[in-house]
Amino acid sequence: YRDLHTFELQAPTRLIEWARGSRVCVAGYGQSDGNEILQLIPPPTLLTKETQGLCPERDFKVECGGFSERPVYSLKYVPDTSLLVTSGPPDSSLQVWQVSAEDSDVIKSVSPIATENDTGQSWAKIATISARAPWVLHGSRLDRVQITEVESRKNVYTAASGGSEELSGLAFLDCNTLLLCCASGRLCLADVRQPQSLVEGVSVPSAPCSEQWCMGTRHGAQGLEPSSQPVARLSSRGLLTLTDLRKTSEFLALAKARVPSPGSGAEFLCVSWAPALEGCLAISGFDGTVHVYDTQSWDSSGREAEPIFVHKGHAFGGAGGSGDPPLVTVHTWHLQKPRTLLSAASDGSLHVWDWVQPCGKC
Repeated sequence: YRDLHTFELQAPTRLIEWARGSRVCVAGYGQSDGNEILQLIPPPTLLTKETQGLCPERDFKVECGGFSERPVYSLKYVPDTSLLVTSGPPDSSLQVWQVSAEDSDVIKSVSPIATENDTGQSWAKIATISARAPWVLHGSRLDRVQITEVESRKNVYTAASGGSEELSGLAFLDCNTLLLCCASGRLCLADVRQPQSLVEGVSVPSAPCSEQWCMGTRHGAQGLEPSSQPVARLSSRGLLTLTDLRKTSEFLALAKARVPSPGSGAEFLCVSWAPALEGCLAISGFDGTVHVYDTQSWDSSGREAEPIFVHKGHAFGGAGGSGDPPLVTVHTWHLQKPRTLLSAASDGSLHVWDWVQPCGKC
């Protein structure tokens, strides 16, 4: 490691979200009342683009916080605002939160965003954007996807029905284009300007029906079309696919991650592209580790890929509350520092780490 910071949260978290001012937002996912939502100030070394030397302050600080009466399974900061949007069981409604001003340390709950026919629906996956106005894209199933203006609660888009498959993720590719990923791995593109249009992308390789998938989209460099950036999909048995949305009839690459056998669930699967490293992505959700891969040499053979770095810090942190080894619940990349990642685990540990650059690698 080049650097490693740790912070112990009061409860397990499955969320890490960058907010304004390089703050970090986290939230608990326990089933009992009183799940914390916290905004943390990172250590000073993470607040500058340049790598610093020794720094006396190496810990996170809690800047403000609040409590949610329901588990928080998804949390997104609304760009250019002081608002957060969360979702979680028992239905697909959304909760909106106001991050208080400097003279207060409270994150306050604002009126929720209700959804039609959300009874019996699973929790909503969410994405946010502020290109035109503060929007939240949300839905639990393919036929329940919509965009709501956060501040006015006005519905500005409802996707055409493409079936009732459960969603594992969704994303804004730009202010007009949406990407939806089903738990089965099916990708669909939608256009806000054409509500009745829903284009299916490439399917995933033949796999057992019980296999679950998630996706990771990459934000391209300035001047590049979002659709030109590959979409990564990760399955619960460790299969990785890369897809160019401009040519969905074939895969860019296929590979098998070096992960343990899939467990009983795939709720913590996570795959993400490095924003400042060409061709690098990270995966987690199988055990107490985070794997980083360089995809630039991948082909369509589907052979096992060798990770360029494996973060094992959570695995050695001790057992979680259930007595089981800690499981990494989420990870995310630092927005400016190329090889710096944040990861959280089921034992409440939050790690920030930066690995030494291997020769000839990312």
